[in-house]
Amino acid sequence: MRQIVLDTETTGLEPKQGHRIIEIGCVELIGRKLTGNNYHQYLQPDRESDEAALEVHGITTEFLQDKPRFTDIVSDFLNYIRGAELIIHNAPFDVGFLDHELRMAGTQLGDISTYCNVIDTLVMARKMRPGQKNNLDALCKHFDVNNSQRELHGALLDAEILAEVYLRMTGGQVHLMLESEQEEPKIGITVEQRRLSGERERLSVIKANDAELLAHRDILGNMGESCLWPSS
Repeated sequence: MRQIVLDTETTGLEPKQGHRIIEIGCVELIGRKLTGNNYHQYLQPDRESDEAALEVHGITTEFLQDKPRFTDIVSDFLNYIRGAELIIHNAPFDVGFLDHELRMAGTQLGDISTYCNVIDTLVMARKMRPGQKNNLDALCKHFDVNNSQRELHGALLDAEILAEVYLRMTGGQVHLMLESEQEEPKIGITVEQRRLSGERERLSVIKANDAELLAHRDILGNMGESCLWPSS
């Protein structure tokens, strides 16, 4: 399955008030592995960012002056996400802005649902952790994901962080690794396979104790509906 973890930065909170997307960051996962085929684009919004938004992302009007507009990159962007499953934290916000940009770029383009299914990790987190903070920073702390570089929000950085959070939320691999890094043979290294001989082949089976079984059930229970195995 091809999945795209997506995040955006914007000039403000509400597209109906004329706010625009200024950054799109996407990270590709195939078979739950980071491929390195990412998408990242800054955009010229033809307006100023609200002061509160500028404090969050730090992307200035001057920096964006020579960047392309959404209409300039829309074909490449849609070709990149087409047919994938989008993973977004607080999806209505990002999808709302993307749909707004698509409508402004041309009525024939449709909306994001024309091209992708969407998973909202905020909805997942609220089911797993009801009554708790479930913003990205809180989830990084809960799932022990390093977000020390996140002094300011950035679409690509946040997409990379969310990818790791998502994999931990869904019980997958803990550390992201490029597929090429994982499968590429180490040149010059000879791998020797040996079988255990005699009685050492008859290894003993050590069963989990009650405390370990209880901890295992807690982990499965915290995974919520994404868990494939019963926790009881």
